[in-house]
Amino acid sequence: MSGDLRSDLIAAAKHFYDRGWMAGTAGNLSARLPDGSFWITASGRQKGQLTASDFIRMSSSGAIVEQPVPEARPSAETSIHLAVYNCFPDAKACYHVHSIEANLVSRLTAADAVPLPAIEMLKGLGVWEENPQVAIPLFANYLEVPKIAKEISEYFAVSSASVPVLLIRDHGITVWGDSPAAAYNYVEIVEYIFRYTLAASQLNLDLKC
Repeated sequence: MSGDLRSDLIAAAKHFYDRGWMAGTAGNLSARLPDGSFWITASGRQKGQLTASDFIRMSSSGAIVEQPVPEARPSAETSIHLAVYNCFPDAKACYHVHSIEANLVSRLTAADAVPLPAIEMLKGLGVWEENPQVAIPLFANYLEVPKIAKEISEYFAVSSASVPVLLIRDHGITVWGDSPAAAYNYVEIVEYIFRYTLAASQLNLDLKC
């Protein structure tokens, strides 16, 4: 992790862009400072070419604290990051990407959770059990993003998180971690698991075995 959290976010965004998970201006990344404020990507920025001026610092209540470019607006999905930080006080970074695999996986079930296959990679999400039964919550996608954030907040107010990830149907994943490096790894691990899930589905494998 660097001294300026924006450097970590820029490097992560470039990597995810190169993988096709943040095509164009899609997705958003944030990292939280010790005072509870957080840097988040500004709206409409191309994720493969970010600079330090492409971020806005937000307070824990959702107010703009620092705005390097006066006309810049916070990410349209800032409310989701706020919901995650409020639900998980130990979270120091929140990454949201839009991959094809995540959207396809979200269509494999009509339920409100996606079961994950019991494969070795789950250890990377903190699951150290034999034949674990793990699922990630699946939320509806609304045009009004605060409505998604509200449902996320309501869900985690009464339910614990078995893994640090949630999925929005036809939209993408959101992960959180205790550092930008942890969030970076979680994105890669979840996307690996989704690729595995899709390949297993095509082969008609029983993932419950």
